[in-house]
Amino acid sequence: MAVPKRKTSPSRRGMRRAHDALTVDAFQECPNCGELKRPHNLCTACGHYNGREILSTEG
Repeated sequence: MAVPKRKTSPSRRGMRRAHDALTVDAFQECPNCGELKRPHNLCTACGHYNGREILSTEG
């Protein structure tokens, strides 16, 4: 069985984990209603996408 010959130093361990950080989700303001929405996604508040009403949100 393979066993490490030396203990991994905290610096080396940290360098390995340098890309593991969580990223903050991107949000944009909907140009129609002003609600925050994910980019390239339908606005869940008003149903608009790319300047057009895709989903009717009326009762």
